[in-house]
Amino acid sequence: MNKRFQKRSMLAIALLGLTALGANAQSAVQVYGLVDMSVGSTKNPGGTSISGVDSGKMTTSYFGFSGTEDLGGGLSAQFRIESFMRADVGEAGRFGGDPFFARTSSVSLAHKEYGTLSFGRNTTQLFVSTLMFNAFGDSFGYSPSIRHYFAGGQGAVTGDTGWSDAIAYASPSLGGFRFGASSAFKEGSNGGNWSAGLSYAGGPLAVTAVHQTVKKDAAAPVQDTETTQFGASWDFGVLKAFLQYGEVKNETTNNKTDITGLGARVPLGAGAFVAQYGTMDPRVGAERKTLSLGYLYNLSRRTELYAVAMSDKVDGLSSGNGYSLGIRHRF
Repeated sequence: MNKRFQKRSMLAIALLGLTALGANAQSAVQVYGLVDMSVGSTKNPGGTSISGVDSGKMTTSYFGFSGTEDLGGGLSAQFRIESFMRADVGEAGRFGGDPFFARTSSVSLAHKEYGTLSFGRNTTQLFVSTLMFNAFGDSFGYSPSIRHYFAGGQGAVTGDTGWSDAIAYASPSLGGFRFGASSAFKEGSNGGNWSAGLSYAGGPLAVTAVHQTVKKDAAAPVQDTETTQFGASWDFGVLKAFLQYGEVKNETTNNKTDITGLGARVPLGAGAFVAQYGTMDPRVGAERKTLSLGYLYNLSRRTELYAVAMSDKVDGLSSGNGYSLGIRHRF
């Protein structure tokens, strides 16, 4: 009986192996992610200083799975599911309350000549434009642009960084130009969002223009808003300069907020010095000014050390500030 059981077990293992090989022959699945950990201190304007170990100060830690199946004729099917995580406490999400796969959860049809059509939860074009055209990228901890458009306090004026129940289209590059559009279906009291964006990248110059409309968003939460943003960057070789301007209109209160940003990334040694200054100026309400400075040091292509500091001021409140010493590892 033991020999017969062993033979059956070996046969089952062999069949599983052949099945896996067959699946791999038609599609490729990747596991990837990023872990960002640091030690430091943060004080928001009008708040108190908090010191300790943090996850995601420069980039929100996450992990994901993606796959592609070649359907022939330049067409492929793709999927992507990604989860934010707080590596310091071993919990999912960014700040608590996120769905498990809140970063991305989508399936797509992609064609080399006609672009990509995605269904599910997708990152917004405004968030991508914001992170691409500031020196601190997608840092919720230290990018003035990200903090002003998406973070808490006087920020969070534009809705979440991703939309659920959405359809998104991204064109291929056409002479350096790319076009994208997305819409989130209305379900209950939330949704009914849409956005469109156009960008160009060629040589040292890159520019973008994005417009989005957000209805009441329970994930942020925000009221109905319209946002228009323009961004530009120029790589001079010795430094890369960034410029952003946006206007956010709260359709519920009819208040408007101007958000500007100016930054630079200067290659230095095995890393780069980064600086970003941003202002948030509402028609009604207090002005906010944020300055962040830092040095990023590459240990390898996937591992980076960083030292950053920030001054964050809101009229009428005690000054905010922060610093972090950390490591960012991609896998």
